[in-house]
Amino acid sequence: MKFTPKIIISLVLTFFVSAGMAYAVVPASGGGLLSPSAEGPVTEKKSAGFGQFADEPKTQACPINGKLYTKSEEKLWQTKRPILAMIENDIHARPQSGLSSADVVYEAVAEGGITRFMGVFYCGAQSDAAKVGPVRSARIYFVNIAAEYNTPVYLHVGGGNCSRDEASGQCTSNKKAWAIEELSKLGWRKAGGNDFDTTGDTGAPVLFRDYNRLGADVTLDTEHTMVGSLPAAWRQAEKRGYGSLMVDGKTPWLTGFKPWKNGTVEIKGKPAVDIAYDFWSNYKDFTVTWKYDAVTKEYIRTQGGKPQMDLEVNKQISSPNVVIQFAKEEGPLDEHKHMFYTVIGSGTGIFFNGGQAIDIKWSKATQTGRTIFTDLAGKEITYTPGAIWISILPIANKVVYN
Repeated sequence: MKFTPKIIISLVLTFFVSAGMAYAVVPASGGGLLSPSAEGPVTEKKSAGFGQFADEPKTQACPINGKLYTKSEEKLWQTKRPILAMIENDIHARPQSGLSSADVVYEAVAEGGITRFMGVFYCGAQSDAAKVGPVRSARIYFVNIAAEYNTPVYLHVGGGNCSRDEASGQCTSNKKAWAIEELSKLGWRKAGGNDFDTTGDTGAPVLFRDYNRLGADVTLDTEHTMVGSLPAAWRQAEKRGYGSLMVDGKTPWLTGFKPWKNGTVEIKGKPAVDIAYDFWSNYKDFTVTWKYDAVTKEYIRTQGGKPQMDLEVNKQISSPNVVIQFAKEEGPLDEHKHMFYTVIGSGTGIFFNGGQAIDIKWSKATQTGRTIFTDLAGKEITYTPGAIWISILPIANKVVYN
């Protein structure tokens, strides 16, 4: 066959059109689905990152902390309930993933002077790929706080429990530290329940190990490698019946949640531009400092003398609201160095906002009742819309600020 210039041009055009159509229907990844593995994430369609809704106006207030988000983000969180994730704070686990996207963050000693975080992920985690970690074990005082979030998804890796001695059959841990047993009492820890734990019925793609989370040149021990995918956790929660509705299939999750009070804050207290405190004496890797930025009107956080960063966005942690909650400390309770903090009851604290500090009181009447922070006159505190960071310190600890 003789190929004239016209035929050649036609064939070339046909080739490129066919190639374009093939490219349009074949995924860039090759189209194969990866099987779930405890040692790596399942490949998913990636979002555009933290700024995927950046061009939309922020007009919708988060029902938890009042921060404004876009209508697209609101539509996403309205189909879900919060995920409360346990995130470790060992110096070898830093920087952590996801803390800057939490609506509320709690911090307390887990054992041996090493603190742990519990992040409340709801509104702020809708605009990113939403990865948190390293995820670690539960502690009963964190469980007691999580219970006030109206049956949330609780994400962790094991936790304080009976820990029976194989020879004697006796428990080697103090009963006060039994977080796993408490989760069962709450009705969360059951097949298909809202307790998402790798030692229970939860694995990849919700929880997976990433030995390169801090880079291929950083060697990590296994306990610092567990990562949680919030999008995968929310999908699994929906399948289990823990979406935006309660078990009756009619009542919205928010109906049973007592919102934090937020709005314009005008506290008149003592100057508090610089804040510093320890959880335990002489554990300087966990010393926290906050410095007030008058431009952003937020406190900037450092820990152990270094900026506390979020690995996912390379951003230093900041918050307009910093709360100190003094609680009775007991422990170490047993050979596992378990601790116990009394977070059901009442006590005192300090509230930092806008470069000012005031003394406060806190109360939590029941396990499922929300912790209420008030001024000394008994009026509930109003928070500036945005993240709320709560540090639970032993009653006798000193907080220095000026």
